[in-house]
Amino acid sequence: MFAEDSLLPLSGLQHLAFCERQWALIHIEQQWNENRWTAEGRLLHQNADEGPDETRGGVRIVRGLAIRSLRLGLSGKADVVEFPIQPPGPPLPVEYKRGRPKSEHWDEIQLCAQALCLEEMLSTAIAGGALYYGEPRRRLDVPFDASLRQETEDLARRMHHLYDEQRTPAPRLTPRCKKCSLHQICEPEMLERRGSASVFFRRSLQANLRGHETE
Repeated sequence: MFAEDSLLPLSGLQHLAFCERQWALIHIEQQWNENRWTAEGRLLHQNADEGPDETRGGVRIVRGLAIRSLRLGLSGKADVVEFPIQPPGPPLPVEYKRGRPKSEHWDEIQLCAQALCLEEMLSTAIAGGALYYGEPRRRLDVPFDASLRQETEDLARRMHHLYDEQRTPAPRLTPRCKKCSLHQICEPEMLERRGSASVFFRRSLQANLRGHETE
């Protein structure tokens, strides 16, 4: 169990799943830069979080709900949590995202973490939640199976490990780097070239030393 003052932002799980270096730049070095995608996502979350709570169709809709898990060491805010009243049932977390569903499941991990928090806080079991994507304007049901739960818990442990180390991982250039809002801060191309030059220099030096030893 984690202490209150050692909880890490739940939203960091999505950053970590996307790129460990991006997560460290944001959550360890406190660096941030906004682009079109992050701005659109921020506005979508604001619209979801800041609306009034309401009851509709036998469901209590709560917005911007503060959540936490002392077991996983996470805290954050759920965009929307729906509490069925008639008939009563388990809560349903709903996370709002810009654009379309992704081929990777970073969004599912963040949603599952919200469910794990709610399960701990409310002593209940939650079978699934929903992701609402802004571009198709529809919900995608997400079942919280054993595999997704395990991956989410493993990622939370990994996040605390990296935070305790206070170390920013080295860059690894991938196609997704161009869409990262921290691309100009991270400079993966430049740092990777420096790393390649350093490796080349080391290997050349070792080869020369071996050559002298055989003379």
